Amino acid sequence: MAKKSRSLARQRRHTRVRKRVAGVANRPRLNVFKSLSGIYAQIIDDSAGNTLISASTVDKELREKVKGMKKTEQAKAVGQAVAERAKSKGITAVVFDRGGFRYVGRVKALADGAREGGLQF
Repeated sequence: MAKKSRSLARQRRHTRVRKRVAGVANRPRLNVFKSLSGIYAQIIDDSAGNTLISASTVDKELREKVKGMKKTEQAKAVGQAVAERAKSKGITAVVFDRGGFRYVGRVKALADGAREGGLQF
């Protein structure tokens, strides 16, 4: 019997959620991925298969801004940045996809930051 891993379990949860959650042109999907060191957000149009906007803690613009912040504060800054970029492209409403992660801590902070930035979900 194979050893169960946390990342495999997360991928399984994400696949299960993705059966129901899909981003369309008028309401794209806000996808979240977090690693131990960073957090990444993408706004994706699944009907066309395109990533419209992305923001992360490793972005050139955000890297200096988030230096020295706590991880939850970094996540909030990434959420605000992705919302700001989305508004500049005319996107106001999205479907939130937490990527199989629990809606606590950094994932929640990113969602709150995106809401503060003006995204609706």
